[in-house]
Amino acid sequence: VFCFSDPRTDQWPLVHSPLPVTLLFASYLFVVALGPFFMRQRKPLKLRGLLIAYNLAMMTLSSYMFYEFLVTSILGDYSYLCQPVDYSRSELGMRMARVCWWFFFSKVIELLDTVFFILRKKQEQVTFLHVYHHGTMLFNWWSGVKYVPGGQAFFIGMLNSFVHIFMYGYYALASLGPQMHRYLWWKRYLTIMQLCQFVAIAAHSSYNLFTECPFPDGFNTAVFLYILSLIALFLHFYYRTYTRGKQ
Repeated sequence: VFCFSDPRTDQWPLVHSPLPVTLLFASYLFVVALGPFFMRQRKPLKLRGLLIAYNLAMMTLSSYMFYEFLVTSILGDYSYLCQPVDYSRSELGMRMARVCWWFFFSKVIELLDTVFFILRKKQEQVTFLHVYHHGTMLFNWWSGVKYVPGGQAFFIGMLNSFVHIFMYGYYALASLGPQMHRYLWWKRYLTIMQLCQFVAIAAHSSYNLFTECPFPDGFNTAVFLYILSLIALFLHFYYRTYTRGKQ
């Protein structure tokens, strides 16, 4: 059960109150609902230069976050089985809290993925899975940064940042144009990597539900149930896209 917000992160941007992220999410749903109507009579925007810059920037940010999660956890001798949050203002505790905030903020930036799809009239990409994943990650990591910025949560951020290096690398190559399509044969393996990530997170979060660990069971339970929903949705996506052979 989460009782107290972390005083170290409480005054950081977007953290203190749930109102800013709720307004962001409401605006996001507004764009998802009305964006296609707005673009209906308009030609799709190409956005090539912007997409290349955006995807490379997100690839760089993901690399930075992965490095910070990995190095801080190594220096702090973090356990992959049970790691409580370091609520102190020690150098390592603050470093981990900061990268957790950056990871949360990256989820705010990633809402632009959907905006770009809509502006390019790629409405088939704006699936339930896409909107659900983007919207829920925003709230999940807001609560993570407000209550448990570090501890067990570092593993989720580290794995997800690692996968996103490849994901945004893929998007950066794709945004260069049709001539790059022959180099994008590994899309299926990117989905498999995402699924492996979810299975690892499910195992990681569920382990502590059966052992004594000074990390909130509520957080691990929420992560486990959420990850099960993503595994189900991504398996359905994998079947529909690669097994059934539908584009």
